[in-house]
Amino acid sequence: MRDAVIVEAVRTPIGKGKPNGSLAHVHPVELLAHTLRTLVERSGVDPALIDDVIGGTVDQVGEQAMNTTRYAALSAGFPETVPATTVDRQCGSSQQAVHFAAQGVISGAYDLVVACGVESMSRVPMWSNVPPGKDPFGPGIAARYPEGLVPQGISAELISAKWSITREQMDSFAVSSHRKAAEAWRKGLFDAEVAPLDGVSSDECVRPDSTLDVLAGLRPAYHDPAFAERFPQIEWNVTAGNASPINDGASAVLITSGETAARLGLRPLARLHSFAVTGSDPLLMLTGVIPATEKVLRRAALSLDDIDLFEVNEAFSSVVLSWAQETGADLDKVNVHGGAIALGHPLGASGTRLTTTLVHAMRERGARYALQTMCEAGGLANAMILEGV
Repeated sequence: MRDAVIVEAVRTPIGKGKPNGSLAHVHPVELLAHTLRTLVERSGVDPALIDDVIGGTVDQVGEQAMNTTRYAALSAGFPETVPATTVDRQCGSSQQAVHFAAQGVISGAYDLVVACGVESMSRVPMWSNVPPGKDPFGPGIAARYPEGLVPQGISAELISAKWSITREQMDSFAVSSHRKAAEAWRKGLFDAEVAPLDGVSSDECVRPDSTLDVLAGLRPAYHDPAFAERFPQIEWNVTAGNASPINDGASAVLITSGETAARLGLRPLARLHSFAVTGSDPLLMLTGVIPATEKVLRRAALSLDDIDLFEVNEAFSSVVLSWAQETGADLDKVNVHGGAIALGHPLGASGTRLTTTLVHAMRERGARYALQTMCEAGGLANAMILEGV
């Protein structure tokens, strides 16, 4: 059976997803086009050889509508004959793009394919694709969940309560994320993955001086009297400081078979070993990373002890901390260059951003196996295992 390998991985710096953010002036199509252009420049491949470009975007509306990935490929200068599509598995959209791309290579449907993603949350705010007064769920969901579903912030609070995760634990995890990210930047560990854009060369949300005292002064981000009455167990520990910010950014990875890589003179960074996707309780919503991790390890015939590095998307501190409690994973191996709390979470770009950071960390640390997993709105999660080459 054919294998699938990553031969190049790049990302933009990540900007604040606000009108004054460092990348707010860049159209989302151009954000993604920048990573695609850089991908082929750094790899040296002829873009005419690319069989498909699979991109992730969450809010597919406004400037991110009309199959953003297709227009990014054209803007990047790819031949018109190169096709592209845009997928939505919420926060895991571009990780799902990696799964689809790798599975296409393994099956023989593709020889060379790009998986990528973009989100400009400054220009297309979250929930822009749901007009006021419109119901995206429908009557069947209302009947199945008569008390109603909840926003992600409430899910994060419910997770904190269920796993008895304290405010101090969540804040401490957040501080660690910022310190690891700042240290990685100081050591130049992001240089190989980041493609500077319009004079922006570093991630805007990293706060090297973040402290527990500073975070302790922040108010709960999601306190709501109605939810407080419905869920008396919530202690309101989630704040802007121990959750991911809103961001602008794009990322892309180039995937091919080992045979094609050798023929084209490309150096593999990692082999895509195993994949899993799962559904979970849409009320807790963000806990799917736990069964997804178990599922992908089972498929790979590996144990947690075999994994040298983990990337677990830091949508909220409580997500990663509950995952670590359930799996027994060593947090010293998790998000070793910082995570989304520090680096940022540009929704559709985050999956391939994690992959990009992970493959470069694997190379830098000589890791044999690494595992990436992401929680996703609606009670979903992707997981995959990479193998060093």
